[in-house]
Amino acid sequence: MIGHALAAPAALAQPLLAQAARPNIILIYCDDLGYGDLGCYGSKIRTPNLDRMAAEGVRFTHFYSANPVCSPSRAALMTGRYPTRVGVPRVFFPGDKEGLARDEVTMAAMLKEHGYKTMCVGKWHLGHLPPYLPASRGFDGYFGIPYSNDMNPPVVLRQADGKTETVEEKATLETLTPRYTEEAIRFIEQSKGSPFFLYFPHTYPHIPLAASPRFRGKSPHGLYGDVVEEIDWSVGEILAALKKHGLDNNTLVVFSSDNGPWFQGSPGRLRGRKGSTYEGGVREPFIARMPGRIPKGRVVDTPGSTLDMVPTVAALTGARLPAKPLDGLNIWPLLSGKGAAPERGTLLYFDNVHLQCARLRNWKLHVARYNSYVYGPIPAGGRINLPLNPPELYNLVDDPDESADVADKNPEVVREIMARMEEAVTTFPADIQKAWTETRARKTRLAEPGRLPVAL
Repeated sequence: MIGHALAAPAALAQPLLAQAARPNIILIYCDDLGYGDLGCYGSKIRTPNLDRMAAEGVRFTHFYSANPVCSPSRAALMTGRYPTRVGVPRVFFPGDKEGLARDEVTMAAMLKEHGYKTMCVGKWHLGHLPPYLPASRGFDGYFGIPYSNDMNPPVVLRQADGKTETVEEKATLETLTPRYTEEAIRFIEQSKGSPFFLYFPHTYPHIPLAASPRFRGKSPHGLYGDVVEEIDWSVGEILAALKKHGLDNNTLVVFSSDNGPWFQGSPGRLRGRKGSTYEGGVREPFIARMPGRIPKGRVVDTPGSTLDMVPTVAALTGARLPAKPLDGLNIWPLLSGKGAAPERGTLLYFDNVHLQCARLRNWKLHVARYNSYVYGPIPAGGRINLPLNPPELYNLVDDPDESADVADKNPEVVREIMARMEEAVTTFPADIQKAWTETRARKTRLAEPGRLPVAL
């Protein structure tokens, strides 16, 4: 199960590499990339480098972000804990004064303590004021926009040697991906003599879209295709740099995204998009490559999560895990194909402070939903999270697009997952428990599966 009596204790993870050279870690993380946006996931967009990365490593078909929007999903990736535990239930904006809770230990801080050089290049979005920026959260350096590129001002910052400087008051969006790539490669070159951690969260394909002259207008799939193809080029440059410096076999490279596609892009066969706890909002591409350690061409159908990255990286590097209980699992056995796969319990789906769904084995239970679509018109009484009457159950293996509710045929499964959700909520902060209690107390009309709930 997942942390706090929901998971096998990640603190029991042991170092997996006995060799003297501690492995380097590179996490490449897109913004708003859909499950169906890569060639190896069925897209017509040309992504030869990512397709090759999948062929040379492992690709997951059921990999989850911990939230369907930006800041919360990144908080989970960096801490291994649900964003509703770490003070990041929603997206941060430039007017916000807070960020990821200061007492949370990030993956960067964990690895820095273990002797790693650390760098963040790209979109941070876990607080833009000095106490919350990367240099205060375990990173030796930072280069990028501290939030989404549609937020003002889209300032480009650099943090190095204890100083923060503004590189651009208004980012030149057309050259952002190549500049990010140059910074990432420079860090690799400068750090090749010691173990390093590169966190490379791309700004794109979040809107407004922009591509450099080399890629703009070159994809038959419009500007969105141009942007994705430039990200693929960037991945190729990173892999080439590793080979050039003899780091290929000792570097774990992971590629994924923070949530589903927004207005463009494809969730594949999945229902829902960004901002939705349907699969299309949270199920993401996930590719991992480490020659000699991860076998070529593996495809894993077992669920994984961005929550798993902290315990997995800790196990691989021998770093000491943070003291707070984690919600993720060490999934190295799934990456390497060696050892017993971790036993995952209930995977929770949050939207803001609201627990809406849970997955157990192949089953997913929807128990609550907003009364309006995300980014759509807001009802007169406001956007409210309401209980579904009745709850909806889907078999994600037989029915990946959540189109056929089978709750009436599996009442025992509904009861089991509901009981697990009730138990899980008790481990969360008071505001999350309060939101759950308030939602469950509301009355709604009997409705057909898939419809928005209506309050009585």
